[in-house]
Amino acid sequence: MKERFKTLDIFRGIFSSFVVFFHMSAFSATPIINNSFFNNAYLFVDFFFVLSGFVIAYTYQNIDSWLAFGKFYKKRFFRLYPLHLIVLLLFVAINLIKHHASGYVHVNELGYGVDNWRSFLSNLFLLNSVKMPGIHDVSWNIASWSISAEMIAYLVFGMVVTFINIKKLQAFKSYVYIIIAIGAFLAMAAFTHSFNIDNTYDYGFLRGIMGFFTGVLCFNLYRFIKEKYTTFKPLAFNILEPLCLVIVVVLICFGEMLKPINFIFDIFFFITIMVFAFEKGWVSAMLNKSELLHNMGKYSYSIYMIHTLLLSLFNVFFIRLLKLPASAYWYLFIVNYLIIYMVSAWTYKYIEMRFSLKSTPKGKSAWWLW
Repeated sequence: MKERFKTLDIFRGIFSSFVVFFHMSAFSATPIINNSFFNNAYLFVDFFFVLSGFVIAYTYQNIDSWLAFGKFYKKRFFRLYPLHLIVLLLFVAINLIKHHASGYVHVNELGYGVDNWRSFLSNLFLLNSVKMPGIHDVSWNIASWSISAEMIAYLVFGMVVTFINIKKLQAFKSYVYIIIAIGAFLAMAAFTHSFNIDNTYDYGFLRGIMGFFTGVLCFNLYRFIKEKYTTFKPLAFNILEPLCLVIVVVLICFGEMLKPINFIFDIFFFITIMVFAFEKGWVSAMLNKSELLHNMGKYSYSIYMIHTLLLSLFNVFFIRLLKLPASAYWYLFIVNYLIIYMVSAWTYKYIEMRFSLKSTPKGKSAWWLW
């Protein structure tokens, strides 16, 4: 199969934008983004984990040597790490500027707090989704914990796939993936004494592994269904696609109430990705007509990685300097997002693509894989 899963990539762009609005809502006061949906939009991070497992399984399930595993992990590292490092260093620079400026002007939150040398090292070495001594919260670029979890999931996936292929255990691979996904969930539950998987700086890597291997299983089921049933009636997908979106929106709106059992979001993201992977319904057709949505999907990693930095600057400029009220975000959210989008287009071209390794499996495109 040589597929692009364009609709799924569009969802990556849309949902990364929802995470932007989730963080923007922290200093805004408008029902447009201060509502139950955007207040729980952080849950879309789990969609990214499941989708990542899906597309990585599509491309890389045939790794059959430790040399190939090394190449796989190197490619994934250079796809994600350069932008992560640059944004991290920008946060460090801003912190240093704040301390220098404090001698001349009043600077809020001057203390280092969670942004200290310990958390810097954990971010630098992409261990900021692992519970480390002396670290008690997300730090620096707070969104980057999920990149740490992603890289750890890649490591586990690559090693497992390589071992399976070397030992000729392909017939058992789905059982292995199920064990890993459930094992990560049970380990999280054991460490936190809860079925709430909203872990970030502490056991976020287990959350990432759970979601990632759920996505791997999703792809295996998708491939099985597509090979077994060669024709599908569009009517079924015309009903299933909007139904999936309605269910996801409703569940996100009730995210606070569902926190004790929010592992169920991985299940519904599994179903949603499965349905939209076929791209047979009218919703997929409508979304794929928009060039803007395709670009949002293309820039989604940049949007996700730079938005907390830019939102911090927007807060200083619009709220502290211009002294606009928090209610002004009924329109400022559009201005802020457009700036984030334009900067993301630049970082995608000049950072993401500049540092990523260009070689990809024959017949496949790499820009949508992060």
